[in-house]
Amino acid sequence: MILFVMVDGVGIGSHDPGRNPLARHRTLLSHFVDGEGTALPRGGRVGALDATLGVPGRPQSATGHTTLLTGVNAARHVGRHLLGFPNARLRELLARTNLFLDLARMGRRATFANAFRAAYLDALGLPHEGSRLDEPPLPVGPRFIRPAASTVAYATLGLPFRVLDDLRMGRALYHDITSARAREAGCDVPLRSPRDAADILLEVAREHDLAFFEHFSTDEAGHARDFETAREVLELLDEFLRRLVEGLRDGEALLVTSDHGNLEDLSIRQHTLNPVPVLGFGAAAPLVPGLASLLDVHPALLRLARSLD
Repeated sequence: MILFVMVDGVGIGSHDPGRNPLARHRTLLSHFVDGEGTALPRGGRVGALDATLGVPGRPQSATGHTTLLTGVNAARHVGRHLLGFPNARLRELLARTNLFLDLARMGRRATFANAFRAAYLDALGLPHEGSRLDEPPLPVGPRFIRPAASTVAYATLGLPFRVLDDLRMGRALYHDITSARAREAGCDVPLRSPRDAADILLEVAREHDLAFFEHFSTDEAGHARDFETAREVLELLDEFLRRLVEGLRDGEALLVTSDHGNLEDLSIRQHTLNPVPVLGFGAAAPLVPGLASLLDVHPALLRLARSLD
């Protein structure tokens, strides 16, 4: 079993608590440009990934996510770093190759562990096995809804996406881990502790060869430049990640990384040029020394999947 957790907007920054909340609150993701950082439990290893990909400008999510999921330099593919959501060229790239699709071609089973609102999936014409009748309205109209790179990638399998019914049954997680955001929006879903959420994700992953989970509250906190929000997000995330590490069984793998820097420097509102941390635990730990940029994650995960019993 491989568990791949993508934490949006966390880089390796300075050891300055006046700028970097990761220096104020020591978490598994607290690693710094001077080489100092949090000791990792259970033989975990940490590395640094270049997120600039040799393309001028600040790294952005659409190209960063696409690169992680395809092993192709998405920024070079479109000639720039692209923020937010993949454009037509990136969607076409993701339709040809992505982690989910490439694992399926190998005969491996991969899943997207995030739960989505049925109305969101309906607006995108994506398959699911849930109802939106008991959901509050979306905050924007369907014509303003666009899919993230991970959503485009998983859609290539033609499998149903997980919805709030799966969240209620303990078969999925909301992007914020606890489901607090869904509840604030008026969705009738249970509130989970970070530890309970981690246990759910581990069980979902054990039913597949690889499970992918995406968390982006970190990037939102970075753009807000709010140290208190950053503290809350990092404490929750750290408890979640530590429980994942604690719950790994022999032969299982956990890889955690990001797409670009942001949260590590609250002196600015934009993304940073910093490298991003990559953490490997269990069977993923030996991968880390061979990872130099976002480009290396996809092929490394495929190699690891080939070695599964």
